[in-house]
Amino acid sequence: MRVRAVRGATQLEHDSREHMLERVAEMVSDVMQANGLTVDDFISIVFTATSDLVSEFPAYAARQLGFDDVPLICARELEIEGSMPRVVRMLAHVETHLTRSEVTHVYLHGAAHLRRDLARVREVPDS
Repeated sequence: MRVRAVRGATQLEHDSREHMLERVAEMVSDVMQANGLTVDDFISIVFTATSDLVSEFPAYAARQLGFDDVPLICARELEIEGSMPRVVRMLAHVETHLTRSEVTHVYLHGAAHLRRDLARVREVPDS
């Protein structure tokens, strides 16, 4: 078993609590599905959000998915001129048998444009 880092990002259409919980749950669930992970495989998750998202803590969505005893923390993303608005990112540390090259990082909705350099970016049409 190895410790690996898995990245994810999603963009919200607007800042509301319900939308935040929906999009973050989707991102976390997609990371789990894409990498064959369960909650027990997670060591910790760091969530960041851009400063225009204030309606809810992104980590709360993970708590609702059963991440009750996994250390979670939220932080502010850097405010860089011209950066994409309404983005939540995650960096999860997991125990897995996957090699580094087998790990699938998930970038959803508008955030798919953040990492075109990754071969396994899954784009989800905006709803």
